[in-house]
Amino acid sequence: MIALIDYGAGNLTSVRKGLAAAGAEFFTPETPRDLGRATAVVIPGVGNFGATAALDDGWRQAILDGVASGRPLLGICLGLQYLFDGSEEAPGVRGLGLLRGRCTRLPATVKVPHVGWNSLTITRRANLTAGIEEGTQAYFTHSYAAPVTSACVAETSHGTTFASIVEDGAVSGVQFHPEKSGTAGIALLRNFVASCSRNA
Repeated sequence: MIALIDYGAGNLTSVRKGLAAAGAEFFTPETPRDLGRATAVVIPGVGNFGATAALDDGWRQAILDGVASGRPLLGICLGLQYLFDGSEEAPGVRGLGLLRGRCTRLPATVKVPHVGWNSLTITRRANLTAGIEEGTQAYFTHSYAAPVTSACVAETSHGTTFASIVEDGAVSGVQFHPEKSGTAGIALLRNFVASCSRNA
């Protein structure tokens, strides 16, 4: 059972539809303690990085404890950025620190926010990218982006090159919205659901 965290950063309706289409069973936890019955966690979100501050120390610790025990974690859009140390968008707000580096604003030389379809360049094969073809188009909407580090398994360019899919052990994330990215997005969510089953 996947825990879909609602911290007030966006409408969860489309994410719920995407997870359902991928064959996932999921629930929305009301307290950090509820994460104890989850086999995996999804952190979605849109908007300002400061919104992640709604996940207080109790939520943070429950998420980190789950990762430490091998529970798969997927961050979507703002949720991916939250996996890192932080973002220059909200300098005083900590990320989870599961991946090293800070998120930065896309350059002023291109239209920001970056909204629409863009291609994925696969940099290495991983659980999330199984069956995802080079050049696959995904739907983005964001102004800040994560750095390309050793956790990057796919990158995208919009004024600069940024990590569009990351995966490091049980920790993974996507900068785009898989639930709005057609069949490829649902395939990626199925890959995540399959990894949850293997870790159940």
